[in-house]
Amino acid sequence: MPDPVAVNTMFARIARRYDVANHLLSLGVDIRWRGKLVKAVRQAEPRAILDLATGSGDVAFALSRGLPEQVQILGMDFCQPMLDEAEIKKASRHYANVTFQQGDGLALPLADNSYDVVTISFGLRNMGDLRKSLQEMRRVLRPGGRMFVLEFSQPARWFRPFYYFYIKRVLPGLAQIVTGDRSAYVYLNETIEQFPNREGLSREIRACGFSEVKARGLTFGIVALHEAVK
Repeated sequence: MPDPVAVNTMFARIARRYDVANHLLSLGVDIRWRGKLVKAVRQAEPRAILDLATGSGDVAFALSRGLPEQVQILGMDFCQPMLDEAEIKKASRHYANVTFQQGDGLALPLADNSYDVVTISFGLRNMGDLRKSLQEMRRVLRPGGRMFVLEFSQPARWFRPFYYFYIKRVLPGLAQIVTGDRSAYVYLNETIEQFPNREGLSREIRACGFSEVKARGLTFGIVALHEAVK
């Protein structure tokens, strides 16, 4: 399991260059992935959204742009330097319905049954306890509320040699140039390899009491969008 202290320290180191690195290292496809998430959330017609592991706020801001302005969005992360970057971006634009708060995904400082939707994008695999994190998300959802998990998965078999060559041999070097921190992206690559595939994560979600669990692969399966109902 990931060590929470080490993960927090790592993200604090790369916070200032995190967005640039994401866009470059994903070849810009991360923007499309977030768009798919926003479209799915829109169909749930939420009034209150928790964006967990919000990082520098890109998903929270994308939700704000794609949903009615009366929808309230709380972005939560346990890494304060990442939240500082989110606040800087918020100050330069108009996102009146987005707020940020520091919080631990394994012990959310939030009331039971308080959100219509919980989203988490590329943060679930960094949680120190996968099941506890899923259970916390379920706890804060209202009955009938929906959870959306956008996360790296295992790509289609034919694509794996190309994908793993890129993330193991090419990506760390590019990350070194962009962020100055090769080790952080070596760690992130390792978490991708160790994380369950779509079927495995769907089983974990069901085991935590969710129903109507479904998942779809994006970009040859390297990313999956999971949806489940409390």
